[in-house]
Amino acid sequence: MTDKNEKHAEAEMVHEGGQQNEITLPHQVLPQHLHLIPISGRPFFPGQVQPIVLGGDFWRDTIQKIGETEQKVVGLVYAGNIPVQETAPEDFYPVGCVGKVMKPTMKDTNIHFICQGMQRFRIKRWLSSKVPFIVEVEYLAEEELKEELDDTETKAYALSIITAVKELVQSNPLHGEELKQALQYFTPNEPSPLTDFAATLTTASGEELQQVLETIPILERMQRVFPLLQKEVQISKLHGEISKDVNTKINSRQREFFLREQLKTIQKELGITKDDRSADVDEFEKRLKGLQPPQPVADRIEEELKKLSYLEKGSQEYAVTRNYLDWMSSVPWGVFSEDKLGIKEARRILDRDHDGLDDVKERIIEFLAVGAFKKEIAGSIMLLVGPPGVGKTSIGRSVAEAMGRKFYRFSLGGMRDEAEIKGHRRTYIGSMPGKFVQALKEVKTANPVIMLDEIDKIGASFRGDPASALLEVLDPEQNADFLDHYLDLRVDLSKVLFICTANQLDTIPGPLLDRMEMIRLSGYITEEKITIARNHLWPRALERGGLKKNQLKLSDAALRQLIDGYARESGVRKMEKHLLKIVRKTVVQLLEDPEKKVSVTAKNLADYLGKPFFRKESLFTGVGVITGLAWTPMGGVTLSVEATAIRKQGGGFKQTGQLGDVMRESSEIAYSFLQSHAAHYGIKEDFFQTHLIHLHVPEGATPKDGPSAGVTMASALLSLGKNRRMKRNLAMTGELTLTGKVLPVGGIKEKVIGAKRNDIRELILPEANKGDFDTLPDHIKEGFTVHFAQNYDQVAKVVLSALKGK
Repeated sequence: MTDKNEKHAEAEMVHEGGQQNEITLPHQVLPQHLHLIPISGRPFFPGQVQPIVLGGDFWRDTIQKIGETEQKVVGLVYAGNIPVQETAPEDFYPVGCVGKVMKPTMKDTNIHFICQGMQRFRIKRWLSSKVPFIVEVEYLAEEELKEELDDTETKAYALSIITAVKELVQSNPLHGEELKQALQYFTPNEPSPLTDFAATLTTASGEELQQVLETIPILERMQRVFPLLQKEVQISKLHGEISKDVNTKINSRQREFFLREQLKTIQKELGITKDDRSADVDEFEKRLKGLQPPQPVADRIEEELKKLSYLEKGSQEYAVTRNYLDWMSSVPWGVFSEDKLGIKEARRILDRDHDGLDDVKERIIEFLAVGAFKKEIAGSIMLLVGPPGVGKTSIGRSVAEAMGRKFYRFSLGGMRDEAEIKGHRRTYIGSMPGKFVQALKEVKTANPVIMLDEIDKIGASFRGDPASALLEVLDPEQNADFLDHYLDLRVDLSKVLFICTANQLDTIPGPLLDRMEMIRLSGYITEEKITIARNHLWPRALERGGLKKNQLKLSDAALRQLIDGYARESGVRKMEKHLLKIVRKTVVQLLEDPEKKVSVTAKNLADYLGKPFFRKESLFTGVGVITGLAWTPMGGVTLSVEATAIRKQGGGFKQTGQLGDVMRESSEIAYSFLQSHAAHYGIKEDFFQTHLIHLHVPEGATPKDGPSAGVTMASALLSLGKNRRMKRNLAMTGELTLTGKVLPVGGIKEKVIGAKRNDIRELILPEANKGDFDTLPDHIKEGFTVHFAQNYDQVAKVVLSALKGK
């Protein structure tokens, strides 16, 4: 509150009778020039007493100059939320509060002092716009407001403010007893200090409080403060209700906790129940009753159970031991499922789940037959290699069903930590066993079928090499004593059937590949895809869309066009996605017209799927152009090789088409061979000395590599040298040596399927691959004329017979 004797400064004071009165002391006079200090956060009010902290280095001169004055007062002006060291004259509001500086001290490089607000002032003129700030002020004397004190509305507002302040002080525990006692000294007859005091109690913004400070008329000022005070009261009440609700819930939980602890104690005394430690031991012993753990495992479990019985329940070691026993008692030690060894049933399941893949199913039947003959299927490792979407994972499920075993699958793609295979050691926080122990826990048998998906995409990092860790798992001579780091015991995986899947073999380490029996799954031809779609994918698509067969029909011609124009890849995933797209668009039509019968034909297929992604491939033709066959992870494809001659004395040879190192070497071998045997094949002897030969493989944006294009490149150079082009669709593959030998290549099945997909019916293959071709299913070999060659003379004989004049 403002002292009545420290009001607006005058040299003399005169009584109402007009006679001379006592002289005012110099220190009671408020100066016309003030040092300013900016206040951030919220403004300072008359009557307010509050400690202030300033940076010593920045404000030391200002405080020293204030201390040298008689009155020791300072002007406190709100400057928004700008740091006080960065304020400029334009940041100061026009109205502030003059305050008396008391007990200034230095502490930790900061200046601390207590300030008592005295009176409002308005800045008239800046005398110094740099620190220390000095201004000329005029004081806003409250004597000018006395005519408002007797107003009835003013007194009513004053009483309302007092009531609201009392309510706020009582409901808010942050306000101390001193504040409650100070409230007793305010009366409706002193509305100005009452209003300022009420404003300081609110949490209003600095801008709102500055408006209160700048409001001189008392009634208008009270009208500004009262809503702020009411809002504060509501916030305080809501805070009280929330605190009460939280305390009630906490007290209820504490009461429930104490009652439960008392109940446990009573039950224990009466022998009704056991404590948690005993309950854990009983649970583990109950799990172990149906198991047949090896003796080392049984000894370790007994040792850990003894340790658990005397460990303190709340200790970290107790939790570690309990988790260890939880895993040890969850592994199905000595529990095996009974194998189904019926070959007929296995063949029925494989034929039911898969169309085509006869060679693959035959290999699996042979594997099961050996187990049936021995009355036991020991742990084996199979590797299914093929393009995406050809059914590798589903074959694994079918094998598990045919054998009557549980199935567990996990992906190795992107795995970089060997602890995922062999487990973490128990010393680490959050340690767990490896994936194989986790698999045994989930399937609850020790002889499941475990599928290791994407084994060709396994990685390596500073945490170890998972592929090396798999060497122990996938070795039939070692996996009977597989050591898991978490269990720190030997686990028998010899009865587990491991089925691995991969898209390619290049990224699989040699020692790991050597441990697996490889089965290749080639891509499907169009007829096989049609059968798969009719028997599996189309019924499943209709079921997912909730449609009946008579609501949506798909013609064979539309299905064939879908395969050729939209889903030409080796697998069937894209085909299934397009079938689902047809179903979705049909559902939209049926929602608009429920009685409509939809029929998808070759003519309206584009209305459902848009323009075809693939068009009928027209093979490259011309002099120096030969069609080759290539293998890719997506299946077999045709690959055209082009050669042209540019007249240049001295000759030369260059290759384009983003060829890999091996393919470049094949092209150079083909060039050297044809150059050295030009006369033998009827090519002019000076042809290569007078022409620069440019060999190109189209689609230059696609990287290409491999040795199987040797005979194709040599044949392109032969066509170029003879200046004759191919007169019929002929494709070839094979590796060529400098002496003209034709060596075998891989991926014969995929390449033959790729040729059939492009309506090529005449092939040249290495003689050494004749066995690979003969083992192909008859429906794939049908319609082909195949020439097998041991050397390039045999290749050239077929090529020359197929060449005609330019």
